[in-house]
Amino acid sequence: MSDDWLTPSEVAELTKLSVQTLTNYRWQGRGPAFRKLTPGRSGRIRYRRRDVEQWLAGGTAAA
Repeated sequence: MSDDWLTPSEVAELTKLSVQTLTNYRWQGRGPAFRKLTPGRSGRIRYRRRDVEQWLAGGTAAA
């Protein structure tokens, strides 16, 4: 598995979900694990590729 960091747009393409759906999933704690790189409401979000792959396989979700 890779340690690449992906933007929400890249994850949306990989998962076939919209960026807005990923945003909703983050808010609900349902989506793949993510990291917030900058503070505030519009802070930059990144996902680790391996976390996304695990989530797609049914392994993990954001806490």
